Amino acid sequence: MTQTPQIPEPERAGVVADAPRGNWVDTLAPDWSRPYLRLSRADRPIGTWLLWLPCLWAVALAGAAQGGYTAHDLWLVISSGIGAFLMRGAGCTWNDFTDRDFDAAVARTKSRPLPSGQVSPKQALVWMAVQAGLAALILFSYNWLAIGLGVASLALVAVYPFAKRFTWWPQVFLGLAFNWGALLMWAAQGGTVPPAALVLYAAGIVWTLFYDTIYAHQDTEDDALIGVKSTARLFADQSPRWLAGFKVGTVTLLALAVILALVDRPSPMSVLVGLVGVMAFGAHLLWQLRQLNIADPGTCLRLFRSNRDAGLIVALFLAASALV
Repeated sequence: MTQTPQIPEPERAGVVADAPRGNWVDTLAPDWSRPYLRLSRADRPIGTWLLWLPCLWAVALAGAAQGGYTAHDLWLVISSGIGAFLMRGAGCTWNDFTDRDFDAAVARTKSRPLPSGQVSPKQALVWMAVQAGLAALILFSYNWLAIGLGVASLALVAVYPFAKRFTWWPQVFLGLAFNWGALLMWAAQGGTVPPAALVLYAAGIVWTLFYDTIYAHQDTEDDALIGVKSTARLFADQSPRWLAGFKVGTVTLLALAVILALVDRPSPMSVLVGLVGVMAFGAHLLWQLRQLNIADPGTCLRLFRSNRDAGLIVALFLAASALV
């Protein structure tokens, strides 16, 4: 009698190998929706957080610079969170569409919806358009400067999946795309993009180099086999030294953004509260460095996900600085 081949559990159940076990998509979402939600990484919310956090930083710091918050700021917080979920989903769908052949050759990603056949390439493109269209409805509720910035960000989203094919620094392109919300939401909040917003954007880019280099260390062996470039492969055993530099750069730029934004506030306490948040953020990055083991994919993934907490520390202290 011919034996039935043993299918690995993630492939048999349709779940993605590196998604958290028991996530809401696998347990609560309707069966028909699960491949599309997995394509959008809804089963792994950390990417949405990392896209949303620079938006929160911008709304909090811009509001603090003006001395307080309004109902419009609450709308910006809520709408940017929904927009981050939708655009992260659209971006991941596009990324998986362009990388479907690469993903099929990597153990961690071959169970994703496209390489595993749960979704066809045509279905993926339609799903991407649906998500982008819904995000556009939110964008059009902002002012014209923010709308223009939102449209311009599509070029970065389109280019990013190809960056790892021609540069050792694809994390820079990810940083440019993932932190664009710092510029967009500052523009939506105040109608301008001052120097503080540009410095905040730069801080986010360097932070992305920090956390995504840690993330990329999960795949260095597979990436080398298929010819995909990354800062993790570039830095190799020197990664901790580079990450320490990115930590210093991020903290320095964040502190400068706080000073530039709040220097004209009547109370110096607002600046102090913001800088305390930056120092707490820096302490979290230092903790990550001390925990880091680039040879352990599980540790790399855990530390990567912990950056949600690091970013929230900054957002909460920046919001508090407006209340002083």
